[in-house]
Amino acid sequence: MIRVAEEAARAAGAIIRAGRRPLERGAVEHKGAVDLVTEVDLAAESVIREVLARHTPSIPVYAEEGGGPAQARTRWIVDPLDGTTNFVHDFPPYCTCIALEVDGVLEVGVVYEPIAEELYRASRGGGAWCNDQRLRVSRCDDLGQALVASGFSYDRRERPDFYLKYVRAFLTRVQGLRRAGAAGIDLARLASGRLDGFWEFGLNPWDVAAGALLIQEAGGAITDMTGAPLDLTAPRVLATNGTALHAEMASVIGPLLS
Repeated sequence: MIRVAEEAARAAGAIIRAGRRPLERGAVEHKGAVDLVTEVDLAAESVIREVLARHTPSIPVYAEEGGGPAQARTRWIVDPLDGTTNFVHDFPPYCTCIALEVDGVLEVGVVYEPIAEELYRASRGGGAWCNDQRLRVSRCDDLGQALVASGFSYDRRERPDFYLKYVRAFLTRVQGLRRAGAAGIDLARLASGRLDGFWEFGLNPWDVAAGALLIQEAGGAITDMTGAPLDLTAPRVLATNGTALHAEMASVIGPLLS
């Protein structure tokens, strides 16, 4: 199954690379004020669906653009182009995310960054990898020495103060804060040890599923912001390298949730 996911991700990546350029306004549609979709998103999802249907016709696909069985416990979960705003401006990173869930358990996760040609992959019990390199999370256990990342949901224009209070809380405590604009990339970089922590509201299953398995297989932790198990149907993500940093980040977020 991981080879099937890799094949689908690379096929989508070829379409993304071919479409890489700053896009004119007429080539971009709006699903919301800041939620964009392009013909490349749609073409990438189409080729992913074709590859998955050819190899696994009995497994349904739940994807960002075309939808699918939101409640199925066995399904492929697909984001054909995570970071569409970055893509529209030709401002990497952006990526393709594909995960396989079987009976409610994540079994395969692939995040492919086609510009850097980095293919992150994980299978349950098989570890996490980027190309041929085994991944391990960082060993940082001090928030003051941590590089963390976040992102902002599509309602950020309506609720800027809500999101900024979390940014302020971490800016005063961490070594550095980054915002890549693609949650799949953030989670993959955490799994690779490039980041130490991550939080974000308003994500969808296709944003999180593949990266969640990468982090788990690389030795990290990914939960709800309260520390409860991650709920893919409404993820409020807190992800770290699994050291004392997880509890420390949760202690910063917790009082702000109320």
